[in-house]
Amino acid sequence: MEIISLFSGCGGLDLGFSQAKFKIIWANEYDKTIWDTYELNHPQTVLDRRNIQDINSSEIPECLGIIGGPPCQSWSEAGAGRGINDSRGQLFYDYIRIVADKQPLFFLAENVSGILSQRHIKAFTNILNQFRNIGYEVSYKLLNANDFGVPQDRKRVIIVGYHHKLKGVFEFPLSVNSGLKIKDAIYDLSSIEPIKTKDKLVKNGELVPNHEYLDTSFSSIYMSRNRVRSWDEPSFTIQAGGRHAPLHPQANKMLFVEKDKRVFDPNSAKPYRRLSVRECARIQTFPDNFRFKYDYINNGYKMVGNAVPVNLAYVLAQKIFIDIQEYLTLGNCDNLHKNLHKLEYAKQLTLLN
Repeated sequence: MEIISLFSGCGGLDLGFSQAKFKIIWANEYDKTIWDTYELNHPQTVLDRRNIQDINSSEIPECLGIIGGPPCQSWSEAGAGRGINDSRGQLFYDYIRIVADKQPLFFLAENVSGILSQRHIKAFTNILNQFRNIGYEVSYKLLNANDFGVPQDRKRVIIVGYHHKLKGVFEFPLSVNSGLKIKDAIYDLSSIEPIKTKDKLVKNGELVPNHEYLDTSFSSIYMSRNRVRSWDEPSFTIQAGGRHAPLHPQANKMLFVEKDKRVFDPNSAKPYRRLSVRECARIQTFPDNFRFKYDYINNGYKMVGNAVPVNLAYVLAQKIFIDIQEYLTLGNCDNLHKNLHKLEYAKQLTLLN
């Protein structure tokens, strides 16, 4: 099944869909610091490097599906939260434009939880209505990636649209392999010393690719709360920048001093350090053969932190694959969601694995 990817980033969403037997034939990413990484890891996909606003839909291949995560900074609860009034937030309309013109059987879009906040509810409702007006039955849900085989607490909004000709609506899968912890992802790296890096990388023989961490000071905002999760907990959300990367679980949890102020425990048996780029990638469920190419370490953290966790993408893609395959096989989906009981769905997932 041939699909295309918009706002692709390094391709975490794309990798999950590829693992679920979709074929990504064309992708678009405008950030030049990401191009080398995407092309290295997705060699069979044509990467269009232009600004999406400059791309006419007629230049995009025909496809069965469209996936992607329009820029989410504008919707973030932690940031300015300008939403659709920000130029980045308005890129969501380019996503809608291309879906409208290509009319694929399905689309999937991912965004931050802030898009559901009260101040954005009008804009978000408008987005959903626009998808419905161009012919799609739309489902959306706030998911925690930790419920789907990802060892971190990461809440994201997933929007899935099925073309009206499918005569059905996407039903979100139940939790799969939930409750993974940090130790499940990175414990085996504990004996391998990562490389300290302040900005630009100094290449010196990588035993583990991308196993370097940002070694700079910590801001007062960072020190306002605990940044250490233990081995037996899921990680904090992997952020799109090194300065706010979670700390490695080898150190003790930070000590409370007063409101909005914590300090490092002087009795910690091991030192405090940020997770390395590779450790963050492991927590985002990228395999080790997925290589990130960058000269400056913050570009590495950015690519990893902005990605959709691969395992979450895979679970969602599996469900979509089953639904679309049934439509293509039977020629219609009148009873698709009426007849797809939980037990039967579990059996089909087993067959796909």
